[in-house]
Amino acid sequence: MPMIDAYAAAGTFADTHQLAMDLATAVMTIEQVPDIPMFRKNTAAFVHDLPPDCLSNVDGDSTYVRVQVLTNSGALDRGKQLAVVRQLTDIIAAAAGDPTLADRTWVLLTEAPEGGWGIGGHANTNAELISAARAQLAELANNSPGT
Repeated sequence: MPMIDAYAAAGTFADTHQLAMDLATAVMTIEQVPDIPMFRKNTAAFVHDLPPDCLSNVDGDSTYVRVQVLTNSGALDRGKQLAVVRQLTDIIAAAAGDPTLADRTWVLLTEAPEGGWGIGGHANTNAELISAARAQLAELANNSPGT
């Protein structure tokens, strides 16, 4: 259940809400978790508009984007890491309407330590997250028509 933060100079993106939805959807899809409320409601992206003078490279350029993806430990194997970085970079460039922004988009992947992932006031272990997902899948299966 990733949290995604995208930081850019204000005005980089025309529709920050759509960008947030696109980033969250991409990561949830790449993770290949079940499409259940537990994951849909707890995979979220935050787009942070910064004043242009709050970021810079050495030469004074402030046309950069930083995306940080926080997941529980072990959620992304190497193939998924590569897919997240590629797809989020592409989403950022498309949302900005600037294909060259891909060259100035940093994507950082960060894993929370085991038990360092809190939802609803409880720091969950991976086993607890898996158990909660299985319980929700079973509940949904038991409540589906024809059961």
